[in-house]
Amino acid sequence: MAQQSMRGMRLGSESFESARGVTLSPRNTHLYRCAKEHVSEMIFADEAEVPTAWPCKSCSLEAALLDSDGNQAFATELPKAPRTHFEMLLERRSREELEEILTERLDELKARRKRGQADATNN
Repeated sequence: MAQQSMRGMRLGSESFESARGVTLSPRNTHLYRCAKEHVSEMIFADEAEVPTAWPCKSCSLEAALLDSDGNQAFATELPKAPRTHFEMLLERRSREELEEILTERLDELKARRKRGQADATNN
């Protein structure tokens, strides 16, 4: 008799339940807009307390709740986009100071390369 392969279900990968006859709870759709003008649509249960802010789906900035007219629903100000490391550096030092530090570090690196110590670090 020829050997036949066993056939079966993949455990845990498929559900035997169907969505027939299921009544979903009432829901509302709310819109949120972030500082970069991305609009995110969120669905909440009818009885749920709707938050005034929600993380943007596109850029992860905080987005503010919009009313039915598309205006910001609350008087809170949208948070600004986060500053870059370079912008924070410019708050602490002037461009002239940064140029001077860069020149010093490049000169030091060139001197180490001449001595054959390019990978050595001096902390």
